Amino acid sequence: MEAYNVFDTEKMVRNFDEKIMFENVQNGKVNLSIRGLEAFKQQADQAKDYFERRQQNIKSIKHDKNVSEIEIDYYAVLAKDFPNGLKKGEELKLRGISVFEFNDNNKIIRLKDLS
Repeated sequence: MEAYNVFDTEKMVRNFDEKIMFENVQNGKVNLSIRGLEAFKQQADQAKDYFERRQQNIKSIKHDKNVSEIEIDYYAVLAKDFPNGLKKGEELKLRGISVFEFNDNNKIIRLKDLS
């Protein structure tokens, strides 16, 4: 979380497998799907420009075998206008769940963000 909150992409991905699969699911629909570490890093670097500030706080953690589910409160201040009508300076407050799946080498092979 700390690396995400301070926009440190390299620290964010240090436990990711090269073949990471990422999905962002909003209201039950996948709105972003990325495969591969380099593609994920590129998207994460681009996303930095969208926010003046962002903060994720962990509410709860559930772990079972090779899957961890983390409930998150999310807060952000937009750095630019968005095509969906959100404006620069507006605050976002969301609650979501991030599901991390680990391979046998304890690297994150899949990340799914649900909101």
